[in-house]
Amino acid sequence: MLIGYARTSTIEQEAGLLAQRRDLEAAACERLYAEHVSSIAPREQLKAAMDFAREGDTLVVTKVDRLARSTVGLWDIVRELDRKGVALRVLNLGGETVDTRSATGRLILNIFSGFAQFEREMMLERQREGIAKAKAEGKYTGRKPTAKLKADDARALHREGKTVTEIAKALGIGRGSVYRALELAVEP
Repeated sequence: MLIGYARTSTIEQEAGLLAQRRDLEAAACERLYAEHVSSIAPREQLKAAMDFAREGDTLVVTKVDRLARSTVGLWDIVRELDRKGVALRVLNLGGETVDTRSATGRLILNIFSGFAQFEREMMLERQREGIAKAKAEGKYTGRKPTAKLKADDARALHREGKTVTEIAKALGIGRGSVYRALELAVEP
């Protein structure tokens, strides 16, 4: 059985997730698992897909970076799949489809995962350099503290008897931000 897995880091990347689903369906995946989650966070749908996979099945992804951020992370997943007798197929690896059932597929996957990790590290390096330059020029101030802007609203809702969870949900902020806003109200 072909089991598809699609992932984007954020909900705003819905088009990317739809494109992955389309490609996985075109590859004849019989079951699809998809999620919006960072690759460093727990990926419940990836776990579910790997738990569902049985000997002889193949886990299919559109690109390596949808599965792992590093070569080590990728090979940890491949090893777990190997233990179950499950192959990994990457639909777009250098324009080719690669399957870990062959020695050539494993070699190509290893080479391209190294390139993918290198590319990511270079992108992060350029990003850090750009941020440092923008800060030096006074053009970078970081993200606006949205939770701080909503602190007065959080305190008002708390005075109305709302719970921390209700306040967080109503304002679209985290529970920790609500607690911080309430702590600020208590401090002298």
